[in-house]
Amino acid sequence: MLVRKFLASIAFVTFGFGAVQVMEILRANSSTNSAIAANPQALQSDPNLITNIVEQVGSAVVQINASRETRSRSAEQVDPFFRRFFGFDRAPERSNGMGSGFIISADGKILTNAHVVEGADRVSVILKDGRTFEGRVVGSDPVTDVAVIRIQANQLPTVRVGNSQQLNPGEWVIAIGNPLGLENTVTMGIVSATGRSSGEIGVADKRVDFIQTDAAINPGNSGGPLLNSRGEVIGMNTAIIQGAQGLGFAIPIHRVQQISDQLIATGRVEHAYLGVRLLTLTPEVKRNLNQDPNSTLTVEEERGVLVVRVMPNSPAARAGLRAGDVITRSGERSVQSSEDLQRQVQESRVGNNLQLGVRRQGRDLNLSVRVEAIPTQAS
Repeated sequence: MLVRKFLASIAFVTFGFGAVQVMEILRANSSTNSAIAANPQALQSDPNLITNIVEQVGSAVVQINASRETRSRSAEQVDPFFRRFFGFDRAPERSNGMGSGFIISADGKILTNAHVVEGADRVSVILKDGRTFEGRVVGSDPVTDVAVIRIQANQLPTVRVGNSQQLNPGEWVIAIGNPLGLENTVTMGIVSATGRSSGEIGVADKRVDFIQTDAAINPGNSGGPLLNSRGEVIGMNTAIIQGAQGLGFAIPIHRVQQISDQLIATGRVEHAYLGVRLLTLTPEVKRNLNQDPNSTLTVEEERGVLVVRVMPNSPAARAGLRAGDVITRSGERSVQSSEDLQRQVQESRVGNNLQLGVRRQGRDLNLSVRVEAIPTQAS
């Protein structure tokens, strides 16, 4: 299903709920061929490399079916039997969605995307061996699109987790999932880029950076694992761009773990926030702002992060930040872009103080902002 807040150009790759309309399906063969061409020696040295990885990991990849009530039919559309004996004036209708997930503990903890289970009141999990279990959503975080499901089972196969913070463009990756309901589909590609900000791919309301890959990702792949050449999970497949080929995105596994650990412990996630709207400064941005007759801001700096707006009653407002301030430093680290500052805020613990270096009307200021949890309504 498409997350409503997301821009029209981004498709989150759940299959079902009647909402996903993908303009062009990414082609698995082209991704696989490009990966082999990029590093032909890998398969020559081990022709069974992909097969071995799939055998090791495939049994820990699951299909997730989620359903929810959507609307009710009129009384005239309800079978008379139900109206007479059960007193139903309306019959509930249900919509169904399908995604993927992977098992992280032998006792039944499963990771997937939040949008796979969004609004669902029934969740079922199908293992590769055909067993089906009722799933319970332990916690779901729409801000990062991570969710944890639990099933009542033991001695389940699990994935191995790799290091997503040491990925480099050009490395081989493998995606396993259930695109369009085709269970345990395997595609292969490379890491096209790392550290893609949510703003860069058009989902600025999400607080996560993405791995970009050309491994084919299609509706139903959401929540499935992205693996490295050692068969370790380094990402969770989550999105494609409509009308594009070879543009898939995954949440780095280290970020998924940070969120899932909190969901398992407390059922919710606290996200740090300042309460500001920001703009990365460049000479061109400075010139455009200063020449715009409708702009209320005059900018003297060419580098740094401009505070465009400060939300009322926010941590930034209480610390004394103002629209027109230019943030140049956070702690000991320089700030070059709004994404830089966002990452540093994400790394901060709620309740900690963030020391900001600010330029205001030609003067240097040091402001201390006490980081707070983002309010529910802001989420």
